[in-house]
Amino acid sequence: MNVDPADIAYVPTTGVRKVHETPLVDATPHSLEGYGRLVDEPRTFPIEIMRWPAQGWRPIDKNSGDQGGVTEGLFEFWWKGEVLYARNNAVGDSYLFGWSNWPEEAAESENPARLRTRALVWRANYHPDGGQLFYPVNGQSFVVPLALPGDDISPEKFVSFHCDGRQGLYIHPNIWHGALVPFDDQATFLDRQGRVHARVSVDFPKEFGCYLGVPIPKPEA
Repeated sequence: MNVDPADIAYVPTTGVRKVHETPLVDATPHSLEGYGRLVDEPRTFPIEIMRWPAQGWRPIDKNSGDQGGVTEGLFEFWWKGEVLYARNNAVGDSYLFGWSNWPEEAAESENPARLRTRALVWRANYHPDGGQLFYPVNGQSFVVPLALPGDDISPEKFVSFHCDGRQGLYIHPNIWHGALVPFDDQATFLDRQGRVHARVSVDFPKEFGCYLGVPIPKPEA
């Protein structure tokens, strides 16, 4: 897969040499409390849609402000050597999400010299308008960094969740999330999310002088 640099939704911030390593936990119903849920049936799982906020003392009319509905499509992730790209066909955006080496040294060769053991993620975001579901089409494992709601975010508030690929992951509205990081060179997910697709973001190098380190465990045989 290839992506035109002109199509990248956000130009990555680089130039730092510090990493905040996130703790890694297995995604279970218990560990995901407050963040979201594991999903067996992605097509029928309900996606939360949040009502548009009132701008003053007059309330939003009933039966309005939450009618944008849900959009869905394939969310494709691929490693090009040591660089992690993605395209979300549900919203038509392409991304450069991170690297497995310092960005200035990351090679885009088809066969990287080093085994990928972590991803350096430069940004994360949350969606105030609705939840989001990721379901691995081919049962591939992945890791995703998450943090609970609140705009006073910092790298220390993120936890990386390891999903073994047997179930999908649903995250509630306002949950901070970085890139889904697959172990395999390519992974495709069914993505279902609010159609409005509002994003609130954090830029780790710019705001904290570091990348978010996301461990990449090798799948069990």
